[in-house]
Amino acid sequence: MRNLSQQHCYAADAGLEPLKAEEIAELKPQVDDEWHLSENGMVIERLFRFSDYYETLSFVNAVAWIAHSEDHHPDMQVSYNKCLVAYSTHAVDGLSINDFICAAKVDDLLGFDLL
Repeated sequence: MRNLSQQHCYAADAGLEPLKAEEIAELKPQVDDEWHLSENGMVIERLFRFSDYYETLSFVNAVAWIAHSEDHHPDMQVSYNKCLVAYSTHAVDGLSINDFICAAKVDDLLGFDLL
């Protein structure tokens, strides 16, 4: 099986269904431990911290590029030195493989100098 960050998102009309608990349990270890499931299990989210606003916005722009490239868009809460990234697939009213693919791609950003 290919690394999640090497995969591409599926179109929402491609018959995607919400992931079952056992599928989520298989995918969760493939993203950084900092990603957490919401209480209702319908969102995966992670808080990223930075030293200043410039670094935060550089990260936000990189995440926006991923979102545009994959046509899968997270909710983001942005402040001076942090950004909360939350993925959910609204078309399936829960989590899909796309959420984990994009989370893995965001994880990969941390290995690059965004500045």
